[in-house]
Amino acid sequence: RPLKEKDIIAIFIDGKHFVDHQIIIAVGVTIEGEKIVLGFVESGTENYKVCKEFIEGLMDRGLNTDNEILFIIDGSKGLSKGIKEVLGEKALIQRCQWHKRENVVSYLSKEHQAPFRRKLQGAYGQPSYEETKKKLNAVKKELKLLNASAVSSLEEGFEETLTLHRLGMFSKLGTSFKTTNCIEALNHQLGIYTDRVDYWRNSDQRQRWIGSALLAIEPKLRKVKGHRDLKELRIQMKTFFSKQQKIAA
Repeated sequence: RPLKEKDIIAIFIDGKHFVDHQIIIAVGVTIEGEKIVLGFVESGTENYKVCKEFIEGLMDRGLNTDNEILFIIDGSKGLSKGIKEVLGEKALIQRCQWHKRENVVSYLSKEHQAPFRRKLQGAYGQPSYEETKKKLNAVKKELKLLNASAVSSLEEGFEETLTLHRLGMFSKLGTSFKTTNCIEALNHQLGIYTDRVDYWRNSDQRQRWIGSALLAIEPKLRKVKGHRDLKELRIQMKTFFSKQQKIAA
């Protein structure tokens, strides 16, 4: 579908597995808060080249990139690299805090997982960037005594997990944009149509089935929570990039 009439301010991207295939789906959020299925691509993994061409394909269909766009992803390096290479300064990435937290605690023994899960959750839940970073650094110091690999996991993409905090929008839009829950909920609904299918004749059948299911699901999608604050998000993103350019100069 043509996308040029849609004013997209945020995009969720995530993959859904179909045995040995993966469907990477993009869901856009308009400035009014409506969710729109932008498109999907079939791939083996969320690798850089596929993600780059996927974003370029959305632009070919009219995705407006005159304004900055907030991308919410699970932490895939291929997705992140593809987004940055295509859109550069027009893209801000918010890494899913849930995925980051679970990745970190997965390095710990079972007895330490629950306590550190609570500590990380509490740190990410702070409204300000300064307080969140302070608490995360405190958690990092504790982790160093237990597991250096867990510390490395926390440090990887650290600032991208705090993008909403850096924009000063966490308290208003954190519920909607701090995790990839929005698109994972859509993938769950998609599963109602597809998960019981044990055999696909070919890729064409699989893609037509998925496309039809997504079109059936789309009208049922609700506006994101905090949609009245999306215009402020746009202002904050412009201000953020303006400051970054001044620092670089």
